[in-house]
Amino acid sequence: MNVSKLNIVVLAAGLGKRMYSVLPKVLHPLAGKPLLMHVLDTARALSPHTTCVIYGHGGETVPQTIADESLIWAQQVPQLGTGHAVMQALPHIEKEGITLILYGDVPLTSIETLKKLIATAGKQTLGLLTVELPDPAGYGRIVRHSETGEVAAIIEEKDASESQRSIGEINTGIMAVPNRYLHSWLYKLENNNAQGEYYLTDIVAMAVKDGVKVETVNPAYVWETTGVNSKVQLAGLERIYQTAQANKLLEQGVALADPSRIDIRGKLSCGRDVMIDINCIFEGDVQLDDGVKVGAHTILKDVRVAADSVIAPFSLIEAAEIGRNCRIGPYARIRPGTRLEDEVHIGNFVEVKNSALAAGSKANHLSYIGDAVVGRSVNIGAGTITCNYDGANKYQTIIEDDVFVGSDTQLIAPVRVARGSTIGAGSTITRDTPPDMLTLSRAKQLSIDGWKRPVKKPKPKN
Repeated sequence: MNVSKLNIVVLAAGLGKRMYSVLPKVLHPLAGKPLLMHVLDTARALSPHTTCVIYGHGGETVPQTIADESLIWAQQVPQLGTGHAVMQALPHIEKEGITLILYGDVPLTSIETLKKLIATAGKQTLGLLTVELPDPAGYGRIVRHSETGEVAAIIEEKDASESQRSIGEINTGIMAVPNRYLHSWLYKLENNNAQGEYYLTDIVAMAVKDGVKVETVNPAYVWETTGVNSKVQLAGLERIYQTAQANKLLEQGVALADPSRIDIRGKLSCGRDVMIDINCIFEGDVQLDDGVKVGAHTILKDVRVAADSVIAPFSLIEAAEIGRNCRIGPYARIRPGTRLEDEVHIGNFVEVKNSALAAGSKANHLSYIGDAVVGRSVNIGAGTITCNYDGANKYQTIIEDDVFVGSDTQLIAPVRVARGSTIGAGSTITRDTPPDMLTLSRAKQLSIDGWKRPVKKPKPKN
């Protein structure tokens, strides 16, 4: 098949009444991104000639949220069934090639399955994706000729006879249709059925009548064809997705403390001998190099962690680069724009924002480092704050190599702490310091004789 002639139509007009939400159904998130985005990402991987998304009345937020100029958007008003929905895309579908029909609330169909379906379809073949279910209630049944086993039609459950309802093979709705027939078939659809709708599935009987072969393809997993119509189904599909991701990691050699307690909401790449504890969340693009250990209840978003670094529990790291053999946390927060070189230690209740720390530097306790450049082998004592904001503008703090900053120090930016400086504990530094000297600013310690601590006045009696 000529891939340049592949058209994809995504039906995203479902009302989602059982979601009990003002958010359109296809925008509800699965693994951190809208259901529809999963479908569109898969469609994009197939390199289609055009992709047309059909959305419904009141769903204007769908194209506004997705905001992809490469997509063609068409509105279905009123919503008169799947066949009627595909009709809205006809002005954008050529007479040659194949049209792949996907659904915006069926997010996990694999690229491999769809490639197999597309390869099955052709000028004289219609491809259907079907599955066998132990309980097919609610689905359209695949009716086959008793002698040949070939597909004869799809019968929706409300229109099916008792014997047809016993059929276990069901229609998923996903199909690949030859364009040379699609236009005429759609215009022949009628709505004389229990729902009063134009069923896309009726084109199967038309194909059989026109001598077009109907071939079926099965996915590797039934959940590839599972749709979402409620929050219960969405939660179930989330666990299916996360379990599949966890199994992939295990097969790659990643050690997971509990595969049922991990959430991947983006892309997670792992090297050898990576260990991940329970209840960790990975968002965006995360890369863990060889030997990295991630502690429990940690959140990593758009982060690269170099080899042999350890992220202790309850840490939050976002849009940052972590060097080799670093130690982070517990309860550390690394904010966007941060770059840690090798063997940096960021300890408990330390926050770092938009800062660079060179190799061997340490901030082990209760500190804030913001908009700073920290040199090599610097020790930052507990309670240190880089005061980077004057209420209107942000300023930079520069701490050169081999500096020792005592506890409870405030560095008022813009300021430079020169190489080898020692800052006495409890100091407020407002000017640049000279190299290799002790700098401190403290009030004289006083003891007041005769001073008494105030006491509470007794409450008046009623």
